[in-house]
Amino acid sequence: MTLTDAIGFTSATFTTVAFVPQVIRVWKTKSARDVSLGMYALFNTGVALWLCYGLLIESWPIIVANSITLILACSVMVMKLNFDRR
Repeated sequence: MTLTDAIGFTSATFTTVAFVPQVIRVWKTKSARDVSLGMYALFNTGVALWLCYGLLIESWPIIVANSITLILACSVMVMKLNFDRR
């Protein structure tokens, strides 16, 4: 692994793990009232595009991080849509 990849994986880990507390909080409270649907919609679109970019340039740090981040951020958005309907 190159230094560049190590930096990429390290930064990707921090930015991806940052979503875990939000997912846990929304899941535990069954509330996403204070979460912005517009922000998550835009963010998920951006992450999906980063994932496409990573696939096109075959960059594993970008692919792995954005795949996991997309799952976490989409889960918050889905929970918001489900919990806020109640």
